[in-house]
Amino acid sequence: MQAASLALGIVCAVLFAIAMFPCAGWINWFNIPLAVVGLVISIVALTQGPASERTKPIVGLCCCAVAVLFGGIRLLLGGGCF
Repeated sequence: MQAASLALGIVCAVLFAIAMFPCAGWINWFNIPLAVVGLVISIVALTQGPASERTKPIVGLCCCAVAVLFGGIRLLLGGGCF
């Protein structure tokens, strides 16, 4: 679970970075649902994992939260087309 949350966080962060280029805002339509799934997996991994191994879920949680927040703002401003 912890590795999956980290992997989804990294994938969502990379897709978010790509979607910030002009004419690539449509990627956020796919990235935001993926990041929400990553948020859920990160929260589950954070609550169920041992206290000594919480670094990966926290990083995954932060990356997915940033992708959802700023990706949503990008969609609102650009309409998902630009």
